[in-house]
Amino acid sequence: MPLPPCSFLNSIPLKPISPSSSLSAMNGCCGPQCDGAAHIQAVIFDLDGTLLDTEKVTKNVLKEFLEKYGKVIDREQEDTRLGISQLEAAIAVIKEYDLPLTPRQFIDEISPIYKERWPTAKPLPGVNRLMKHLQKHGVPFALASNSKKENVDAKISYHQGWKENFVAVLGSDQVKSGKPSPDLFLEAAKRMGVDAAHCLVIEDSLVGVRAANAAGMKVVAVPSQSEADYASIADSVLHSLLEFQPELWDLPPFEDWVDSALPIEPIYASGLFSNGFLCEAEDDESCTFPSQVWGLYFGWAKLNMDGIFKVLVGVGRGHCTCTAKRKIKPWIIDDSDGHIADQHMQLSLVGFIRGLNKETLMDLEEVEEEKSIASASLDLPMFLHHTRAPLFP
Repeated sequence: MPLPPCSFLNSIPLKPISPSSSLSAMNGCCGPQCDGAAHIQAVIFDLDGTLLDTEKVTKNVLKEFLEKYGKVIDREQEDTRLGISQLEAAIAVIKEYDLPLTPRQFIDEISPIYKERWPTAKPLPGVNRLMKHLQKHGVPFALASNSKKENVDAKISYHQGWKENFVAVLGSDQVKSGKPSPDLFLEAAKRMGVDAAHCLVIEDSLVGVRAANAAGMKVVAVPSQSEADYASIADSVLHSLLEFQPELWDLPPFEDWVDSALPIEPIYASGLFSNGFLCEAEDDESCTFPSQVWGLYFGWAKLNMDGIFKVLVGVGRGHCTCTAKRKIKPWIIDDSDGHIADQHMQLSLVGFIRGLNKETLMDLEEVEEEKSIASASLDLPMFLHHTRAPLFP
């Protein structure tokens, strides 16, 4: 089925909307304003799971490693170790699975496997946008990771301009104690010449949020899992950095929204489209969205039998909020008959409309306004050009 002509942008009234507010609003707090917004002068980022989706590309490394020793990975247990240092993780894994290794032997055996995957780790949604924005407005930013400095340098070396743009790049081996100690963040602030009270930390792990609290800094949590553990100790909780609003922190606002749509770097996934939902191929990490993809997006859908379509995509919870399990619901904009089902679908998301707070996908009974925004935006050259290139890299 061919795409419709690109002609009707001006015929559809677009109602401007602001970027999504933080999830902390769910808990009776609007974010930093609750206790008086600090005048933020600098930003400190964590690396793994905050800037880079290293967890996605290395997800099966420990699983495959443990299988060599006849052990079965406990995913829930491993999720509790996010953000801790390499040595702490090694000690915990050896004890948990009763491995016949010393911590040093474990690290020496598994580290080369992890390093092989680092070049394929991609920036998480909104990361490059925020860093370019801070640089444009002269806001200094640093990197403070619980990884060793040599590993931090190796990971960021695959991303053009990253190393040069950080005022400071720190690893846990450069301070007395890693997170949850405040040492890393305090050293980063010192190197930027900014008082800790005027620094904003962006973190994905509970360990990192606690470290920021201990340093006396404001902190935005962008967790890869349920936000429940973060809400009480982070100043703001977001699903992704696409929801970040600099003006809430006395920083210059973004100016890149096109009416009600935000252009984003393409995000890809594929799987079986059935019963109105996309079932991601979870055994193939290259076919799944990053865990921080959450909200209403739009882009292009390629179907085996029907060609390429405009699509609105909701990513969030299904029937209830009692589970963090993510669902993906594509609405085919060009399929007036609703006949598309039970076939392989490839998705390329190129725009963001808004986040989802308490809403489940079942609450989104009417999405005609969002479909209009998506359809009109996809007629613009900045979105249309993705149809002329391969949908997948």
